[in-house]
Amino acid sequence: MAEAPALSTGISDHRVRGRRNWVPYALLAPGLLFLFVFFVTPMITLFSQSLQEGSVEEGYTFTGNVSVYSDALQAYWTHLLRSIGYAATATVVALLLGYPLAYFIAQKAGRWKNVVLVLVIAPFFTSFLIRTLAWRTILSDTGPVTDFAQAIGFTSLLQAVGLTETDTLLASKFAVICGLTYNFLPFMILPLYASLERLDPRLVEAAGDLYASPWESFRRVTWPLSLPGVVAGTLLTFIPAAGDLINSRLLGNTQTIMIGQVIDAQFLRVLDYPLAAALSFVLLILIVTLVALYVRRAGTEELV
Repeated sequence: MAEAPALSTGISDHRVRGRRNWVPYALLAPGLLFLFVFFVTPMITLFSQSLQEGSVEEGYTFTGNVSVYSDALQAYWTHLLRSIGYAATATVVALLLGYPLAYFIAQKAGRWKNVVLVLVIAPFFTSFLIRTLAWRTILSDTGPVTDFAQAIGFTSLLQAVGLTETDTLLASKFAVICGLTYNFLPFMILPLYASLERLDPRLVEAAGDLYASPWESFRRVTWPLSLPGVVAGTLLTFIPAAGDLINSRLLGNTQTIMIGQVIDAQFLRVLDYPLAAALSFVLLILIVTLVALYVRRAGTEELV
């Protein structure tokens, strides 16, 4: 008779553990449902649409036409590579600009930290389109920025490296990369700030006490500890930049058309839905593959 309470307690503990095991799944269920409805389902629909044949007037039927993918790659592989190249360049530039600023905000800004953070996110209070149009004014052929760039020979340097075709800044690769970098720079700065804010200054001081130079302290202490922010920031910058169409349309020319602009034209003007869907799916697979390889190579435990 004395063992009955122990048995009852064991059953109760087992039930509690069973309920606890279901808690994480219950918390994940809304997010998983959201992803299934608004991501997985549209991707399946997009893939199905890419394998259809027909026209807007006659309607589309599923025929399993996989040749649309080879046709899409053959016709627009240069636009895909261009988009990846522009996005990667803008990501690197954003990292070079954003890292020092994020470090300053996290470690040196003091009581001005919140003010600087507000300034970083302030562009989000303005439409993406308006911000891009503002760069048309900034880089206009008759503006002070272009005049100064011509005076110091900067436009000639850009011509030499192939970023512009004329002695101006607008309607060029340089303008498109500037627009991408500016518009997505906050997505780089905020993760870097969050990572660098957790950095214990005593670790840097300890490196100095061990006779490490400032560069060695950065390379061996600051940079490795900030890698989760670097990886998150580069992903948040690269992924939307690769599919962008506004910057290439408003700041570029016919030689800077990105794949997002092609997909937009195929969907809304050419009305070739299967080809547009195939290009969208190819871009998705390409980005997912690159991101997977990058995260695997980075190897940060907080992201994998």
